[in-house]
Amino acid sequence: MPSLNARRPRGQRLDPSPSRWSWRMQRLMLTPGFLLLLRVGLPLIAAFSAGTFYFSDPARREVIGETVAEARSSFENRPEFMVHLMAVDGADDTVVTAIREVLPLNFPTSSFDLDLAEIRNRVTELPPVKSATVRIKPGGVLQITVEPRLPVVIWRTAEGLSMVDVTGAHVASLPNRMARPDLPLIAGEGAAQHVIEALEIYRAAAPLGLRLRGIVRMGERRWDVVLDRNQRILLPEVGAVEALERVIMLDSAQDILDRDVARIDLRLGLRPTVQMSQYASDVWWDIQKVSGQ
Repeated sequence: MPSLNARRPRGQRLDPSPSRWSWRMQRLMLTPGFLLLLRVGLPLIAAFSAGTFYFSDPARREVIGETVAEARSSFENRPEFMVHLMAVDGADDTVVTAIREVLPLNFPTSSFDLDLAEIRNRVTELPPVKSATVRIKPGGVLQITVEPRLPVVIWRTAEGLSMVDVTGAHVASLPNRMARPDLPLIAGEGAAQHVIEALEIYRAAAPLGLRLRGIVRMGERRWDVVLDRNQRILLPEVGAVEALERVIMLDSAQDILDRDVARIDLRLGLRPTVQMSQYASDVWWDIQKVSGQ
């Protein structure tokens, strides 16, 4: 076998083809992924390593953090970003006072320190507020626009009197009935959940005028119309408005409500019943006793 170190014979030409490893390296250098690694990956790795080494020192991290905080504070506290006052529109003085109590803001303050979503949530949590919008107006004004809840009835409960809106949501408490004589009165457990039906009954009872004292929710199923002289009209669970209209028509024709009647029971639509007052009942029995003698 010829030696590996044997000299090439004179006149024999060198093989121009690359070696196997040289060929593989050339092919690798032409690969897009390898070129991307050399151009991007290696610089990123080197930069990340240098950054990790630099920030491994706590003192350096503290200095950088203070510098960033000072730069941020200087930017956020520029005059054009400062809020100097709060304005509330769409609410009365009572609601405005309540809003200022739930938003203890110290002005001037940076607009970056104000969480507008949280401010809106706090305002809408107030019972008299239906909805609210919050924005910062030019000139450094925190503008709060309120859509208040409109009370439509007074609800009497064991806890006292409260005004509610058409959805039954609490608006405000009342010291007494005469504080809002313009609003109709409802009572009974669960009455606030049926305000719309109560208003329909009130509209139908309009011909009763000042005799109407209020309506009471009975058993969370139906209504009683309460009149002066302790008279009551017991309405059915279904068709309450129509039943009340029939009674009013009967009263206009025969003045039935002007008599000594304690209650008119309409719960059985085909069999309405009338109950006399205690005084009228006693007088009737006395008459019967005299007639029987």
